[in-house]
Amino acid sequence: MNQPSATPDLVPDADVLRRLRWRCRRGLLENDLFIDRFFGQHEQNLTTPLVQGLLELMDLSDNDLLDLLLARKEPEGVLANPEVMQVLSMMRVTKS
Repeated sequence: MNQPSATPDLVPDADVLRRLRWRCRRGLLENDLFIDRFFGQHEQNLTTPLVQGLLELMDLSDNDLLDLLLARKEPEGVLANPEVMQVLSMMRVTKS
């Protein structure tokens, strides 16, 4: 799946990405596996809105995050915004 190249003003700098990776470290191995795969596939194409969506997800508890990643639940309220929804769609494993 080709991702469009981000415009320069929407591309976070290397320091922001480094802090983001640190912020994304989780207590549950399952969450870390989703996050590591996400960074491996999408780090080069992250935009500032995607970073914001990812940070909003990282504010959740480990169990709530895992429920969203496994599509057991869907975001609700202020969490159900376009940035979070896009990041979730990128992080979730598609079923074959």
